[in-house]
Amino acid sequence: MTRTTPKISFEFFPPKTLDASFRLWEAARALAPLNPDFVSVTYGAGGTTRKLTHDAVTTINRHYGLNVAAHLTCVEATRAETMEIVQSYADAGIREIVALRGDAPKGQDRFTPHDDGFVNSVELIEAIAARGDMTIRVGAYPEPHPDSADGDADVAWLKRKIDAGATSAITQFFFEAETFFRFRDKCDKAGIDVPIIPGILPIQGWAGAKRFAQSCGTTIPAWAEDAFAAAIRDGDDRERLLATAICAELCDTLIEGGVDRLHFYTLNRPEMTRDVCAALGVQPVRELEAVA
Repeated sequence: MTRTTPKISFEFFPPKTLDASFRLWEAARALAPLNPDFVSVTYGAGGTTRKLTHDAVTTINRHYGLNVAAHLTCVEATRAETMEIVQSYADAGIREIVALRGDAPKGQDRFTPHDDGFVNSVELIEAIAARGDMTIRVGAYPEPHPDSADGDADVAWLKRKIDAGATSAITQFFFEAETFFRFRDKCDKAGIDVPIIPGILPIQGWAGAKRFAQSCGTTIPAWAEDAFAAAIRDGDDRERLLATAICAELCDTLIEGGVDRLHFYTLNRPEMTRDVCAALGVQPVRELEAVA
């Protein structure tokens, strides 16, 4: 039986310093030859960070020839300001948006909408969809979102987002393929018939991955705790080798279970993502032209 080579996509985040800018451009340069279906750039609310996001999105699109999906949230902006951002992306040739509610700003316990802003992601999706010129992707949660009642509520909310105009969903990361398969089955039963793309986190450092998992409600299996503790104890390059093997095995299991698309959270560090893609049979398909 011939194994399917999946479509792939990558997530980057906008830089806040000159050094971080170089890391982002190097990550984009390293992964662009793999011909991703799209790449996404996370969103920073607030004036300066918002501009950094816009600059990163338009630069990656223009200089690397990649289809960029720009993240957009409801945080700290009026409806008019948010839709101006959508228009600025459209003017720059961007045709995909990842529409999200967004997390609470630093120092706040929970998300509170701006007085004149979108109350939630469904309202944002409806407004973008009404334009008729954007492909809209959304977030999905195989394990309960920290603000949700339970997994069933997350599936029901995802259905509302799809009904509002979204055409695909990207999941939060998870450690075990069965977590995704259970979620996919629930989505099928709820009548959600758009692509649900698994979000994959190559673990660049176990301590950071644990903090990330705890912040977003991702279950950390005991086997992962034990394996990384042993790898860190053994030293050398064991932690990286283990992380690469675990990520490749997770992707393999997903593909064997019928998954045909994978979205990698690169953290602007491309090496492990590139190694995992190579293990999955994803090979460079084009030369990258010199960046002006």
